[in-house]
Amino acid sequence: MATLVTGGAGYIGSHMILRLLDAGETVVVIDDLSTGHDWAIPGRAHFVKGEVSDPKALEAACKLADIDAVIHFAGSVVVPESIADPLKYYRNNTCASRALIENCLAHRIGSILFSSTAAVYGDPESCPVAEESRTLPLSPYGASKLMVETMLHDIAAASDLRYGALRYFNVAGADPQGRAGHSTVGATHLLKVACEAALGVRDGLTVHGTDYATRDGTAERDFIHVSDLVDAHYLALSHLREGGASFTANCGYGQAYSVLEVIEAVKTASGVDFPVHLGPRRPGDSMRVIADNRKIMSLFDWQPAYRDLTTIARHALAWEHKLGTRNAPDKKADGSVDVPPDQT
Repeated sequence: MATLVTGGAGYIGSHMILRLLDAGETVVVIDDLSTGHDWAIPGRAHFVKGEVSDPKALEAACKLADIDAVIHFAGSVVVPESIADPLKYYRNNTCASRALIENCLAHRIGSILFSSTAAVYGDPESCPVAEESRTLPLSPYGASKLMVETMLHDIAAASDLRYGALRYFNVAGADPQGRAGHSTVGATHLLKVACEAALGVRDGLTVHGTDYATRDGTAERDFIHVSDLVDAHYLALSHLREGGASFTANCGYGQAYSVLEVIEAVKTASGVDFPVHLGPRRPGDSMRVIADNRKIMSLFDWQPAYRDLTTIARHALAWEHKLGTRNAPDKKADGSVDVPPDQT
């Protein structure tokens, strides 16, 4: 049997592929490479370039291996962009997922793990926030993901489909072995942006909102290391394959760090005191979101290994160093480099 990973050329998907391959799994990837990189897909994985909503892409993937489960990461993930362009998010997240689910059922693929988000909770009334809490997204991004959760629930009730919806909190860090990391160009994730600022790729960063009712005035988030996240996925995949019931579960550590605390962790790890600018709040941002993770801890024998913020920052920074070396212009014999016009 084999696992199909959609969006496998992206940040979390590339780490998931490594976790599956490390376990001896056969992996097939579908990705359109709109934000991911083909070099992020390990050579041992089969690759189909295409849209996840295209039945021909899934048909091609099924010809490469006997797929019995799908881990669905593909989609758009930037909250401010979703507010500016909601149609893109309902197309890429909701409509594309509906098509994928329909195509999976047509190929008798009965297990799907869905990449959902804590954004479905909006601004929680209390924290930590449990899966049974009110869902009231503040952005089309969160709403588009919640719609997919609803579809999975309804389709599972009317068919043999079994699913897991994993609601991510703030994913950060990189593979401890340096094999993968966050490589998306123009990414908006706080820890990646801070690492880029530390390395001089960005001219500092802006903190959006300093007047929240938190310990230092900045928003607080539950940061989860990407390697711990994909371990949770692997346990969830085994659960479904063994006939386990469908579920929805939070993926977080149940502890919060503020924006300023994350920035300070990167400054400490890098030894660089990069510029930090203060700006107003952004639409769609919540003050505080922390996971109640008791459900996932009770469902699986999940034992997070990298929950320390210093470790997360160090792994992320190491990847940015490696990525910078990879993306650096090739040196000539005289030590000079060719710089494309758009970089001058």
